[in-house]
Amino acid sequence: MEINLVTEGLKFMVLGMGVVFVFLALLVQMMKWQAVLVARYFTPKAPPSPVYTPADDERARVAAIVAAVAEFRKAHPKG
Repeated sequence: MEINLVTEGLKFMVLGMGVVFVFLALLVQMMKWQAVLVARYFTPKAPPSPVYTPADDERARVAAIVAAVAEFRKAHPKG
């Protein structure tokens, strides 16, 4: 009885790759199932977002400029 090592190597390679493929396919399916469960049962309720107005942005910009100028004047009194 002669054993062909190349044939045996190919068999083990196919078997190993098949096991890895099945494991990864199961892993992907389990992750999808977990995502569905988390989205269905554990999604937190989002608080209502405050209404944004462009005037708020302009006020914040002006406040930042005023604060920067005040800090500059404190650091450079005669400048």
